[in-house]
Amino acid sequence: MSQKIIIIGSAYPLRGGGIATFNERLAKEFIDEGFDTTIYTFSYQYPSFLFPGSTQYSSEAAPDGIPIKIKINSVNPLNWISVGNEIKKIKPDIVIVRYWLPFMGPCLGTILRRIKTNHFTKVICIADNILPHEKRAGDKAFTKYFVKPVDAFITMSEKVFADLKVFAKNKPAKLVSHPLYDNFGNIISKSEARKKLGINEEDKVILFFGFIRKYKGLDILLEAFKILKEKQSVSNLKLLIAGEFYDDEKKYSSILNDSTIKDDLILRTHFISDSDVKYFLCAADCVIQPYRSATQSGVTPLAYHFEVPMIVTNVGGLPSMVPDKKVGLVAEPTPGSIAEKIKEYFEKGEDYFLPNLREEKKKYSWKKMVDAILNVARHLV
Repeated sequence: MSQKIIIIGSAYPLRGGGIATFNERLAKEFIDEGFDTTIYTFSYQYPSFLFPGSTQYSSEAAPDGIPIKIKINSVNPLNWISVGNEIKKIKPDIVIVRYWLPFMGPCLGTILRRIKTNHFTKVICIADNILPHEKRAGDKAFTKYFVKPVDAFITMSEKVFADLKVFAKNKPAKLVSHPLYDNFGNIISKSEARKKLGINEEDKVILFFGFIRKYKGLDILLEAFKILKEKQSVSNLKLLIAGEFYDDEKKYSSILNDSTIKDDLILRTHFISDSDVKYFLCAADCVIQPYRSATQSGVTPLAYHFEVPMIVTNVGGLPSMVPDKKVGLVAEPTPGSIAEKIKEYFEKGEDYFLPNLREEKKKYSWKKMVDAILNVARHLV
């Protein structure tokens, strides 16, 4: 009889984005390997103060062949007990729980406590963050509450691995590379992608992709772009910004409307549906992540899948996933440094990076993530 796996975290009908996409792809890998796998997701995930986007729900079809139960209410303690008791009775061999925001600590921590009373199920957390990028009151208390019923941890960056030791220093933990997002379709030609988006073939296009939040440094990138335009350092350079504002858009209006750069910005500042992701990645000459701070980034494995070289800042786990001068370039999180690296990138050219990028890409498989989870579980008492 196959082992039962339950994944607790965001999934359809909640919108894609890193965590939901990851959970669905991980479930598919377990199913493909013969495991009886179900996702428990949220019927109510975020209160409005934690979700500044237009909607939390997907307009696309449900992922094929993945059982998803829409059960969890993040703010209702009676629901937490009910869901925990339901999973407890199922007696899954392994519960895999995603942790990315301390707000979820009370909800998830309570569910796990109920599950653990069956004295059978092993609980493994995949921790995206232990402490959030944007800090709030209660973060440490909520995280302490969450980690107690967890048996072991998987992290995908050295920063999270280090943070974890503050809260769970005696629990097993393993560092595993973030797998590729290979479920957004195959690589298409640059000309086809640009035709779809209305971008000229002769332009040099750098792409900022994903939700726009302060820590992701779009304002730094815009200042760097202005430097390049003032110096005319790179001809036909365009900046494609693809993603919804999760920060106050008004903070960016001055630089977005600066006459030096305005005509060379391509703004697609809305939520990018899963079916359109390939067009944005394949239209770009380079993906740029000008982050102020980072743990890991889901944009990096996306760029690997579509074989687009990257420029990242020297923060968190970004440089370890993007070896400098091999699969991309590493800048300091300042406008001057980022401008210099963009100029250097186009001087070297895309072909300089692609052979190493394609080789490095082989490291990031979903089977390695599944094997790591199973190996950790096997060694739990």
